[in-house]
Amino acid sequence: MFPQRDKFYTYQAFIQAVRELGQIKLKVEKREVSIYRVTRTDKLTGRPVVVRQDEDWNEPWAQKRPYSFVNIDYGTFCSEKDLLTNKRELAAFFANVAHETRHGMNGKYDDGLMYTHELNTNAVYISDNDAYPPVKGKNYYGRGPLQLSYNGNYGYASDCIFGDKTVLLNNPDLVATNAVVAFKAAIFFWMTPVTYKPSAHDVMVGNWKPKADDIAKNRRPGFGMTINIINGDIECNHGDVFGMTDRIGFYQHFLTMLGVSDPDCACSCSKTQPYN
Repeated sequence: MFPQRDKFYTYQAFIQAVRELGQIKLKVEKREVSIYRVTRTDKLTGRPVVVRQDEDWNEPWAQKRPYSFVNIDYGTFCSEKDLLTNKRELAAFFANVAHETRHGMNGKYDDGLMYTHELNTNAVYISDNDAYPPVKGKNYYGRGPLQLSYNGNYGYASDCIFGDKTVLLNNPDLVATNAVVAFKAAIFFWMTPVTYKPSAHDVMVGNWKPKADDIAKNRRPGFGMTINIINGDIECNHGDVFGMTDRIGFYQHFLTMLGVSDPDCACSCSKTQPYN
């Protein structure tokens, strides 16, 4: 699937990541959009553990805010629906991974998984985050198959993957030096909705249904929505920019490799408004 990949990325590591993270379930509760409580359950023990509860969660004013929750079962990655849907999801996942980690443009779409981290390692990617504050001296630039970046994402991924936010906040390089962790971080990013966005997984398997506001902004189920979720600010609502068309090319490539098609893929996001 990735003939020019860096030797760091192995099929065995990918399968191990899928298998191990598949033992984890989450319940993500929110008050409005920014106050979280996250409960993590290891299926092997069946024991739920609250790994994150924001300081304001039980405040009287917060309890009056709109409440929502989502259940996430990482074991449904590319396995939730029928074989055709599952293959389309895998093609979409691989397409975005390949674009994020490619080196070169020869038109053959064989150059993904060539980078373990972004080239500009001087970019610190630090933002204010009460739940996941940065660790002094650590940089949170893009690492892994989907280029996990920013301390908030590293901390959240660490809570979900390990049940301990400090693992990746203290050692973000794990995402670029441990291939199993790298793939787990990518699957986390793919399957975990953030703020107003659905997860790419829910989009590709048909769980996400656009609301009136989404329809007005031309957000439709299909591959194009995964681009919007991952890099919409840069690649969506800007016409046929390279990043978007490259992801689409990879998607069609992996569909062919997996022996399926997606004729009504809604692949483009050229006229789709990104999320703020």
